[in-house]
Amino acid sequence: MHVGIAAVVSTPDDAAFVAEAEGLGATSVWVPEAWGQDALTPLAYLAARTTTIKLGSGIVQVGARTPAMLAMSAMSMQSLSNDRFLLGLGTSGPQVMEGWHGVRFRAPVTATRETIDIVRTVARGDRLEYAGTVYQLPLPDGPGRALRSMMPPTEVPIYVAALGPRNLELTGELADGWIGNAFVPEHAGAFLDHIAAGAAAGGRSLADLDLLIPVAVEITDDVDEAAKRHARGYAFTIGAMGSKATNFYNAAFTRQGFGDDVNAVQDLWLAGRRDEAADRVPIELGFKTNLLGPPTTVKERLRQYRDAGITTLQAKLVGDRQHRLDTLAQLIDLVDETDREADADPK
Repeated sequence: MHVGIAAVVSTPDDAAFVAEAEGLGATSVWVPEAWGQDALTPLAYLAARTTTIKLGSGIVQVGARTPAMLAMSAMSMQSLSNDRFLLGLGTSGPQVMEGWHGVRFRAPVTATRETIDIVRTVARGDRLEYAGTVYQLPLPDGPGRALRSMMPPTEVPIYVAALGPRNLELTGELADGWIGNAFVPEHAGAFLDHIAAGAAAGGRSLADLDLLIPVAVEITDDVDEAAKRHARGYAFTIGAMGSKATNFYNAAFTRQGFGDDVNAVQDLWLAGRRDEAADRVPIELGFKTNLLGPPTTVKERLRQYRDAGITTLQAKLVGDRQHRLDTLAQLIDLVDETDREADADPK
């Protein structure tokens, strides 16, 4: 397995931390985008301050930019970073897209498919003509022309953050990688079966994708405290990251057997009983979706991810700079040990 990191990069010190993580062996850094800082500007800043680490958007929101603009940015990033950019895409949700960007949240799976098609068309150096459901280029009955990028053709690896079955199947069919959240390795089939089905439909296999899972990492002897704290943090995700009828995280947890729990948490949150909602989140969710505990416990969890087929872990680190670096170094050592065990296993 590879070890990447999640990073918010808003100061030169943040960039220095990423450079040190690169020196320790982190293979990728993923910068988020919500409704504050964008993902691409910090990644361009990191491109000038690092040399080998892959630079991933985790994630840019489909619809927040035109697909052609996204392709322009991705190709610019490849040029500036010596081909280290990874384009992570996601549909976000109606609250953000319609409330913040003023873009209707319609046909998100179709919009993702068409965005991937258009980005790849532009990156290949082809003339941009596209007759889709969401995007038609050039616009019909207008003066627009079918243009070709002024930049040289380049490869743009595309990762999709997907939770729902249709989007997972699309990821398997088209993407270079999957960014998975709300993932419990013991229930990996709830996600990977759909990705594998999409891959088969596209004439390939699950092994053709990089399967990346974000995980909080804390090396600690107080497993219960850490697990409970992370479980409580899920109350916002379950209660507020979507509407009562549409919450992609809740649907993913439900497919993994936590339906009664997430429904109860959501009801408490929407009733304004937020502390009770946080207390109601099963501690199992906090533990099994992260890497928490002493090294022996973390190593056992790493085996679960490895056996599920996960190929990259995106480590979310806490504490001061030195503590984060120490935790990352420990994690990389534990992953290396786990990989050596797998290589030595005759099975």
